[in-house]
Amino acid sequence: MKEKKEYQIINIAGRLAETFLHNPLTAVLGAALLIMGYLALITMPREEDPQIAISGGAVMVVMPGATPKEVENIIVNPLERKLREVSGIEHVYGMAMDNVGIVNVMYYIGENREDSNLKLYDKVMQNMDKMPKGVMHPIIKPFDIDIDIPIVTVAFYPKEGSKVDDVGMFKIIRRVQQHINAIENVAKTTLKGERKEQYNIEVDMGKLSAYHLSLGQIMKAVQAIAVDVPDVKGRTKDNHLMIFGVKNAIESVSDVGNVIVAQYMGSPIYLKDVAYVSKGLDIQNFKTAEVLYKDKNSTTFSKEKHQITLTIAKLAGTNAVFVSEDVKELLKEYESEFEKEGIGYLITRNYGERANEAVNELMHHLLITIVIIAVMLVFALGWRESLIVTFSVPAILAITLFTAWMTGQTMNRITLFALLLSLGLLVDAAIIVIENIHRHLHAHDAKDKSMENLLIEATDEIGAPTNVATLAIILTMVPMAFVGGMMGSFMKPIPYNVPVALVASLFVAYIFTPYLSLKLLKKPTHDDHHKVKKEIKEKKI
Repeated sequence: MKEKKEYQIINIAGRLAETFLHNPLTAVLGAALLIMGYLALITMPREEDPQIAISGGAVMVVMPGATPKEVENIIVNPLERKLREVSGIEHVYGMAMDNVGIVNVMYYIGENREDSNLKLYDKVMQNMDKMPKGVMHPIIKPFDIDIDIPIVTVAFYPKEGSKVDDVGMFKIIRRVQQHINAIENVAKTTLKGERKEQYNIEVDMGKLSAYHLSLGQIMKAVQAIAVDVPDVKGRTKDNHLMIFGVKNAIESVSDVGNVIVAQYMGSPIYLKDVAYVSKGLDIQNFKTAEVLYKDKNSTTFSKEKHQITLTIAKLAGTNAVFVSEDVKELLKEYESEFEKEGIGYLITRNYGERANEAVNELMHHLLITIVIIAVMLVFALGWRESLIVTFSVPAILAITLFTAWMTGQTMNRITLFALLLSLGLLVDAAIIVIENIHRHLHAHDAKDKSMENLLIEATDEIGAPTNVATLAIILTMVPMAFVGGMMGSFMKPIPYNVPVALVASLFVAYIFTPYLSLKLLKKPTHDDHHKVKKEIKEKKI
């Protein structure tokens, strides 16, 4: 019997099916998509949560001798009014204290940090002429939220019988900090609880009053003598640069005590006359912490040791996993020196490890979901049809992940939640296409059509309704992209990635489902149809 007239394609679904049905590059394209997805999966920066752009800053104005009320009236209130003129500022907070006023500003979430800082600086500089007399030059301190949150914190502490004191341990850890700061993508490192070596000056207020001196005089005298700055005097006739420098005059406790702070009746007044000078630690530093630990044979935490905490932050948009692993590797290089000096360390926070665990856990759930879908389709359509639909899922995810990587997104639990959320929607197009192909294959006129025409017709037939249904789902996700504030920034991976995944599901369904059906499925023979009809008739009888 002659085959029926060839089907006239009317939809993009049929055109894609026809183009790729016998194209030798279709298999290459499928393999390329899976490879691109795998590369995106292993190279995308991993974070536990999306990094939200928060910008702001502080303006600090010092007015020596002013009371909090004076600072509020002549510094804080006028400065608040001027800063509210800057577009993009959401909140302004002012604080007035003795001698100083501080105004903090916070911009709307999502504002460009560099532009925000520039506008803040520009507004303060425009109004410098309105500053009251006696006010020192304002200090503008932008908030750098991107690098202020540490991803790794390490607590260093002296072990039992340690050979180093607090100052010695600080010097060793500061050297470690210097090397960690050179690691790629490490943005900022800080030390908390360190104890530095310094000369401590304890002023006797009674003697100070007897000599009619102020603390400001003592401070200026010490600062003046503690300067070690070379002075460049120019070049000689031989074109040599001449630099004259003065050696630091303070090298011992006696040097500090012999600093002249004033003259009285023609006689010098030395610092040792009004203060007790000693060499020790920075006693004014109250930021200290202790670590509790126990011996191997003990069941309770009983020993306390002073600790120095090293915090490491990464650059925005970089991989927290890689940075934390590099930090751990560098610490291992110092373990022999730590053991020799009796210094122990504990990694008290590892954001990279947590981010990796969160991503791996969601990927594990993603695979479980794919397996569940495949098993369900085996009972509904058959194992060959199930295999075809199952292939479409990793192909769609590969396209989505590669697109996210190309657009500079990071892999976090919200990104993967978006894929997990849309997973049921992703297989819709492939299931619809394979179900329609299955129906056409078992139709009574299937024997009159070639396999190619049958696959193209089945795909083209459902193109229009599938496109409209997918577009409707995409439109439900679009409004989420316009949600503002903290929640909007946090949930942005959903409206960014779900529409991409849904569009990718259409192309995968229209290209690979017919192609794989041609390779795996076969038309039932005429005898099979006759046998089925005979069985139906027998059942009716």
